[in-house]
Amino acid sequence: MAIEKVREYFARLGIEDRILEFDVSSATVELAARALGCEPCRIAKTLSFMAEGRALLIVAAGDAKVDNPRYKAQFGTKAKMLSPQEAEELVGHKVGGVCPFGIPEGVRVYLDESLKRFQTVFPACGSSNSAIELTLEELEKYSGFTAWVDVCKGWREE
Repeated sequence: MAIEKVREYFARLGIEDRILEFDVSSATVELAARALGCEPCRIAKTLSFMAEGRALLIVAAGDAKVDNPRYKAQFGTKAKMLSPQEAEELVGHKVGGVCPFGIPEGVRVYLDESLKRFQTVFPACGSSNSAIELTLEELEKYSGFTAWVDVCKGWREE
């Protein structure tokens, strides 16, 4: 089970006890916000894409949506989300629990600027009923991110 991979990954870092597990689903931004009792925008959703023949993950705020022109400008290709089967095969987590932790080597992780509004955010931990509260510095450290990107819309006062 993917949450066990994440638990093992966090155990090596000494923070496995910070994983939150719920009796209810946290598979969507709205369900996660309800389970955590926080605003949906503070959910750090992880979106999985295919670019240059490899999987890549974008972690963005719950109220952000990928902006296709910005994505293409950043990655040089049209945004193509992974299917649920591809996400599980290439990233190791099922949709609803996709996160940037305990993933295969070679999967690049990008953090979207939409997260920078918050002191802490809540990404999933590999299952559809888990999360962890992390500061942005912790998210950078534990996700092994490649770079910060600005590929989302809908979260700014535009």
